[in-house]
Amino acid sequence: MAVHAHPDDESSKGAATYAYYVNRGDEVMVVSCTSGERGSVLNDNLAERPRAERDMTGLRRVEMAAAQAAVGFEHRWLGYADSGLPEEGDPLPANAFASIPPEISVRPLVKLIREFKPQVLVTYDEKGGYPHPDHIRCHEISVLAYAAAADPEQFPELGEAWQVSKLYYDRIFSYQRMQSIHTLLVATDPESPLLEAFTGMRRWMTESPFLATTQIPAGAFFEARDSALLAHASQVSPESSFFFWPNELQREAWPYEDFQLVDSKVPLPERGDGFEADFFEGIIDDALPVPEAADAAPSGAAE
Repeated sequence: MAVHAHPDDESSKGAATYAYYVNRGDEVMVVSCTSGERGSVLNDNLAERPRAERDMTGLRRVEMAAAQAAVGFEHRWLGYADSGLPEEGDPLPANAFASIPPEISVRPLVKLIREFKPQVLVTYDEKGGYPHPDHIRCHEISVLAYAAAADPEQFPELGEAWQVSKLYYDRIFSYQRMQSIHTLLVATDPESPLLEAFTGMRRWMTESPFLATTQIPAGAFFEARDSALLAHASQVSPESSFFFWPNELQREAWPYEDFQLVDSKVPLPERGDGFEADFFEGIIDDALPVPEAADAAPSGAAE
């Protein structure tokens, strides 16, 4: 189960991984905490602009259904209102997701966990990936639900207690990934006009530590990820930075999506400097082989 703040977050933060597991025959559920109705139109050529102006909630639900079809996961709405992105010091909208106390907004997520019974829960870190109030609240209720769903004394009316085995944070965007792609691009096409864009995109990540423990080999499903992204046409245009570099280049430089294991209720094998290659390692017996460390494995990785 992957818990996200808005529709489109699931496509930019893990869609290739979800497609990989769906293709493998595993059950995958994406939960959207809000409908994203306060999102701005970020595609100047949006064909559905009149509908966006009239009914953004309805449009984003249609877009989410198209993204779901592109990847194949199950999907549930948690049912909260988008908080928007208020200016610093401005109040949150009334009844917005981030304005509701977590001990209340966690309840429907606990119910979903107890119904779906996931072995793995994926969400954002305490900063929300970036400091949007809905992303931060998504993190808060995900961590609360991870613990509460397993406690039979908490919310007994929401179903039988269920212990999720492992909790992960998304770490897909990293300096190391960008540097690996950049290095390979320099080596294979030093005159590429993409290099200038890469330089700007890498800069903001340089001071962030590389926290990934787990690299899911999802490269074969980058096209499914892109189809899901493009399904969110009000938020993602074909000219978006998501599509700056070819998938073949990405597959050669960094054929993974990265995550951080932050808690496990099952014993894990020692892996030295390598990375976990399967969310289900320690849960099932046929987990994938462990890849080497990221600074040694991908072609063109930074030293």
